[in-house]
Amino acid sequence: MWIALFVHVLAGGLALGSGYVALYAAKGARLHRRSGMVFAYAMLAMSGLGIAVALLRNAAPAVNLPAGSLAAYLVTTALTTVRPRRSRALDLVGLIVALALGFICLAFGFQAVSSAGGTRNGIPAFPFFLFGFAATCGAIGDIRLLRAGTIGGTARIARHLWRMCFALFIAALAFFLGQAKVIPAPIRIPGLLALPILAVLATMLYWVWRVRIRQSLRGIVVDRS
Repeated sequence: MWIALFVHVLAGGLALGSGYVALYAAKGARLHRRSGMVFAYAMLAMSGLGIAVALLRNAAPAVNLPAGSLAAYLVTTALTTVRPRRSRALDLVGLIVALALGFICLAFGFQAVSSAGGTRNGIPAFPFFLFGFAATCGAIGDIRLLRAGTIGGTARIARHLWRMCFALFIAALAFFLGQAKVIPAPIRIPGLLALPILAVLATMLYWVWRVRIRQSLRGIVVDRS
């Protein structure tokens, strides 16, 4: 058990470090691609081990199971999005996983809201609703991809970006808030710990706007002119 925990923590640290490098490196450059691949594989290792440890500890009702599963799903589908050849069967599996995660997380969220203490096994409703919303968005994107049969241009880049960024957001949330006790007391300030998490979210929204929304607005202007 302790070996799995050690590797889980090591993979988590590697995922955070490489994830922030990929987030702010020049998009498409070698540093971005290499750090992104390190982030992806580290996230898959961290998620897989986190799920295994949770199951061995009989912690199935906790938030780490859906969070780890969602992170693995997002990273996997983000990687397959930028691969030159995709597997339709893998896309279908991704859709099934996203639908299941969305249903489970939202159900957990409603259970937390309806409970006397407003929590489910000590976890408030917000993380469950947040992960359920992300999984539902992922499922909608998977349905569109399966219907279209292909994806390209800005839609392909945006799909890759938001999924990688949200996976990093989950990792940052789990460390800076979920494991705040391991951070030295002098800097264990809630507002300070929230900054790296909000930075990921803000950067994700910026890139989605720049890649997808701004391009769409430009297209509308061109069509009208």
